Amino acid sequence: MPTECSAERFDFGRVEGRAVEAAFDAGLVTSDAGALLLSATDRAIDLVGRFADCFRDYRRQDLIEHAVGTLIGQRVFGIALGYEDLNDHDGLRHDPLMAVLAGKLAAWRGDCAPVAGKSTLNRLELSQSEPSRYHKIAYDAAAIEALPVTLFLEAHKRPPEQIILDLDATDDPLHGHQEGRFFHAYYDCYCYLPLYVFCGRHLLAAKLRPSDIDASAGSVAEVERIVRQIRARWPFVRILLRADSGFAREALMAWCEQNRVDYLFGLARNTRLVAMIEEELAAARTMAEKTGRPARRFKDFQWTTLGSWSRRRRVVAKAEWTQGEANPRFVVTSLKRSEAAARQLYEDIYCARGDMENRIKECQLDLYADRTSAATMRANQLRLWFAAMAYVLVCALRRIALADTAFANATCGTIRLKFLKIGALVRISCRRIKIAMASACPAAEQWGRAARRLAEAANARASPA
Repeated sequence: MPTECSAERFDFGRVEGRAVEAAFDAGLVTSDAGALLLSATDRAIDLVGRFADCFRDYRRQDLIEHAVGTLIGQRVFGIALGYEDLNDHDGLRHDPLMAVLAGKLAAWRGDCAPVAGKSTLNRLELSQSEPSRYHKIAYDAAAIEALPVTLFLEAHKRPPEQIILDLDATDDPLHGHQEGRFFHAYYDCYCYLPLYVFCGRHLLAAKLRPSDIDASAGSVAEVERIVRQIRARWPFVRILLRADSGFAREALMAWCEQNRVDYLFGLARNTRLVAMIEEELAAARTMAEKTGRPARRFKDFQWTTLGSWSRRRRVVAKAEWTQGEANPRFVVTSLKRSEAAARQLYEDIYCARGDMENRIKECQLDLYADRTSAATMRANQLRLWFAAMAYVLVCALRRIALADTAFANATCGTIRLKFLKIGALVRISCRRIKIAMASACPAAEQWGRAARRLAEAANARASPA
């Protein structure tokens, strides 16, 4: 049957004798009702408020419609909900759920919406370290960098005996003429080269850098800052740095050795290293040809470079023969043989660093940390911090509300799809705001359990024992 549509009503045929009609006449409806969980998570960890405290507002207070805290929360919640562009907020500013999250149902001025549009948020993203005539909001970069580490420390009831900090650099492709863009031959594109530091699922640092540098550039300063903040709270915790061969640099290893920090880094192979394991490679080849399956042997030895290292260090080699060819791999570490044998060191400890790649994917694919299309490095760094805070918020939601459930290891994208993107009617009366969510929501039971857990966490924070 042909579809008949009008400006007010859309017909979609008939089902069992009943006409199927659609119209945009439901009133206050939102597709993001699950964002209430984000608000509850924020109350449990106080992220948005402390993030807003890193900014200083020099605007005339009597003329302000949208406070800095509202702008910060709107941007962080928006990214977590999947709205990567500031343009999206020209529509979101009228969304009733965003108004509820902001704690402000109506604008004080008649020509404004309850929350900000793209232009106001753009001025926030163009903030500088010091205010100027046209940029009245300034931020404290050091305070912003310290906040994720503070939240990580608060996430533990007691200090762990050991933590592993994973470092990695990744590409952030650029499609314009942004400040600091360079062509990177390995990634075959113009890009930034941000540095990430994680501890498990916890994001500790997201540093935007140009790509015309070594992968380890600036890592000593970042690690020193993070370790200093961690040890101020946990003075006896043992710290292990783990990274690929791009970080096996004398400066970083020497700093670790001088500051009671262990390290385990990949080591780029060369002819001298390969020559050290010729016998092991031959044995692996013999075994592979005999069994028809990949074979590997391990060797543990002391080694140094011809000139760039200041001392001999422990190196573990994996001599592997697979798919008819040699596949040698090397790592350098400060860990002693009594603490980790060669196979355990490589297979159980070093290879586990690959999970960090999934955390970076969550940041860049699910939470748009690579949406660095502003003209300046400063503005793009601030965008990266907004995405980082959105990741920390969703990570806290997963840790507090979804532990011991089927979604305990879900990605940020899955959590958004299952728990945040829920359609609902919003009814506002003089006494209450009722968010009537879809009865057929598949995750309704888990959503309710998550809401109760977050309420308990928020109450515990409000009234600590």
